[in-house]
Amino acid sequence: MADRVTGLVRALRSHGLGIGTGETVDAGLALEAVGFDDRERMRAALAATLLHGEAQRRVFDRVFDLYFPLARLPLAEGRPEATGPPTGEDPPAGLARLRDRLAAALAAGDDAALNLLAAEAVGALGGYGESPGSDGWSSYRTLSRLRPETLLARVRALLREGAGPEPEFTDRLTDDEIRRRIEDFRERVRTEARRRVAERQGREHVARRAVAATPDRVDFLLAGRAQLDELRRTVRPLARRLATRLAARRRRAARGEIDLRRTLRASLSTGGVPVRPVLRRRRPGRPELVLLCDVSGSVAGFAHFTMLLVQALHEQFSRVWVFAFVNRVDEVTDLVARGRTDPAGLGERILAEATVTGWHGQSDYGTALGEFAERYADALGPRTVVFVLGDARTNHSDPNTPALKRIADRARRVYWLNPEPPTLWPTGDSVAPTYAELVPMHPCRNARQLTELIGRLLPI
Repeated sequence: MADRVTGLVRALRSHGLGIGTGETVDAGLALEAVGFDDRERMRAALAATLLHGEAQRRVFDRVFDLYFPLARLPLAEGRPEATGPPTGEDPPAGLARLRDRLAAALAAGDDAALNLLAAEAVGALGGYGESPGSDGWSSYRTLSRLRPETLLARVRALLREGAGPEPEFTDRLTDDEIRRRIEDFRERVRTEARRRVAERQGREHVARRAVAATPDRVDFLLAGRAQLDELRRTVRPLARRLATRLAARRRRAARGEIDLRRTLRASLSTGGVPVRPVLRRRRPGRPELVLLCDVSGSVAGFAHFTMLLVQALHEQFSRVWVFAFVNRVDEVTDLVARGRTDPAGLGERILAEATVTGWHGQSDYGTALGEFAERYADALGPRTVVFVLGDARTNHSDPNTPALKRIADRARRVYWLNPEPPTLWPTGDSVAPTYAELVPMHPCRNARQLTELIGRLLPI
């Protein structure tokens, strides 16, 4: 049991969850208190001692299912659990019987039967490959052949047996509940497939490769629409934490250095011993911030999230300007401010209402930087910090480095945040190494890196 708990903690740490030694000890004590008979009680005890927020719960649940799987039970109809990929297809009659039993279990809401059916379905329908080193089990293959989503009408009919006519709104509520049960069964199938693969390849390997990361660690360039929508919902909590960090930095910086003359003068009352150092008071001013964002292609999700995050932090700056470009530049500060009410539609509004493209739709950093340096030079000054967001891929057009140098000369600081890993910067049509010679360029692949960079790079 100790090995399972420490393995669970290692897997959670690999997904970015900050779990210390003391919390691990608390988890062991919690398990000792609740016992090992009730798996869900063990799950709750470990979650209460190891997690720091509800956003971490989804990752925890999937890793927990790998390290504390359901007990193996014999499958229905007396068949033992399969231990390897099947060699042939199940006959249609067997699949039909399996679907009938699944519909009955969904109608009854029988968790034990659903767990049993998930194991049987993966064993009968999800196997693939014949070599000992193959993964062996696939939830996608299982679900695509079983098609539980098509059982809605059959489950509804089973629930209506013996019941009288019901109002239309009750039918809708019933359908929603059936869909929830079906999705729950689909997740049971995924869990069972991961468990079987973990037995073959090792729990740590599967926990690292097959469990989705927390939203703040999702790669901007690889995130799908659903992941980006979930990421946008984390803007407010991230902004609050970052604002607290920036405010603490300003408080520490406001103390200033020791004023030697005043400290010695104050020490006369203690016989010349400087018991109470006197500090010079600083009056740090809030910086002005300019965002220059590429909103084309796959980097658009990165730019939109950063816009929303900075807008949520607007009170930390004396002024914020936001500019978007593809091959032309336009100010979108007002659009971003209004986008807080509908963050998912921000990208469409920018492309529809702002002039960010010319006669073609490909990104052109050289033209965009030149237009920004000419039209919006007034936004730059000695208190301005500029963040350029983009992958620096120019589609083989002129990079226009003099324009970037003019921007860097006018602003207090210019930082380039690139969502691509540094290994890709010198490849293809990227001119990232050229731009990196003029301004500091930092890789920024997920929300966690973004918040850390903004908190670290902004001046006091």
